[in-house]
Amino acid sequence: MIWLCHDNSNAASAGTRLAELWTAPGIVQIPGAHNALAALLAKQAGFKALYLSGGALSASLGLADLGLLGLEELCLFTRAIVRATGLPLLVDADTGFGGVLNVMRTVRELEDAGAAALQLEDQMLPKKCGHLNDKRLVAPEEMAAKVSAAKRARRHLQIIARTDAAGVEGFDGALKRARLYIEAGADAIFPEALTSAEMFRSFAREMSVPLLANMTEFGRTPYFSARQFEQFGYKMVIWPVSSLRVAAKAMTDLYATLVREGSAESMLDHMQTRAQLYEAIGYHDYEALDESILRSLIPTDLHEK
Repeated sequence: MIWLCHDNSNAASAGTRLAELWTAPGIVQIPGAHNALAALLAKQAGFKALYLSGGALSASLGLADLGLLGLEELCLFTRAIVRATGLPLLVDADTGFGGVLNVMRTVRELEDAGAAALQLEDQMLPKKCGHLNDKRLVAPEEMAAKVSAAKRARRHLQIIARTDAAGVEGFDGALKRARLYIEAGADAIFPEALTSAEMFRSFAREMSVPLLANMTEFGRTPYFSARQFEQFGYKMVIWPVSSLRVAAKAMTDLYATLVREGSAESMLDHMQTRAQLYEAIGYHDYEALDESILRSLIPTDLHEK
């Protein structure tokens, strides 16, 4: 059913539904979706939760992932994805868009937009992709204050605290920070850019809350499967930028073909058909809804009035 007809008045909150997924047996597989169409295709494939990456969204807007994305832009895409799919959405809020009061506003704005969880990280601005060099971190106490503020502001939103300390302060520094963030109220921890299976296992042994693993491509983390992360002790795994990377490569190939051949005909086998697109977005459901409303408003005998 299309989102215009959804009745979620009696549904559990998005945050509650996400927590139910990560407390169930197994690992929650969460693909990145940088827009509503990607989100619909992920839902069609069978995924039960989604991730909105700040890096992927920034790139889709032609921006570098350096903290340039605005809160209003993030809320716009959060709202579009949530209403299109109804799935719990984990939203990358970078550093929270400022200090503790800004974090509290960010929590409320994302909750109102329908997010299930917010991810905060402990980098300084300008922040970087977690798999790059020369990251700078805020003091642990400053990040803990943000986590505490987020917990105070939230109604149902799950708070996921990301630490980038493993590549800056070492493994023990990452553990120390994670414990502090848990004390401050984090519901889950995201240790960024761990570099071996043993690091993932060792981190999990020391934590008392659910853990999220990041399986990004072309980064510092080796390529592990969801099953392997589950064996390491993790409850969630994200592929944050995969859909954007695949889409960007496909568009690059298309544009090169257009320049070279002056036609897209040779690319037809690589395209989603019109019928497949209409099915994904529920085109005919919208059409049927429009027709049913028109029928209900037009009298059967215009001469009666």
